[in-house]
Amino acid sequence: MEITRNAAKPSAKGPEEYFSGSVRLDTPFRAPEPARVGGAIVTFEPGARTAWHTHPLGQTLIVTAGLGWAQREGGPKEEIRPGDVVWFSPGEKHWHGATEASAMTHIAIAEVENGSPVTWLEKVSDADYLG
Repeated sequence: MEITRNAAKPSAKGPEEYFSGSVRLDTPFRAPEPARVGGAIVTFEPGARTAWHTHPLGQTLIVTAGLGWAQREGGPKEEIRPGDVVWFSPGEKHWHGATEASAMTHIAIAEVENGSPVTWLEKVSDADYLG
């Protein structure tokens, strides 16, 4: 058994190349190899969101607070709420974030393949975000 205490680990600002708006990242766990799973607690202020991205082995989101939106490429923008569990299939292009009026926090869980759990793509435009 391994216990990690994250109380002293500082939060990080979401990098501007991967996020729009104010985003806070907390990374409470990444399992040691040969395990591949890792997770983050992500808090989006109103109007903040990820860029479009994919995950080689898929991604699970567990919404814990606020209201958000998620969208798969070619699909409608959908509201996500506390208690919702969202699954994105491997390689599925998508984005997620807060609504324009409410902050949103979720736990994001993904597995690493070939050294990375994510492939970042272009930013979501304001027109697409609000559309």
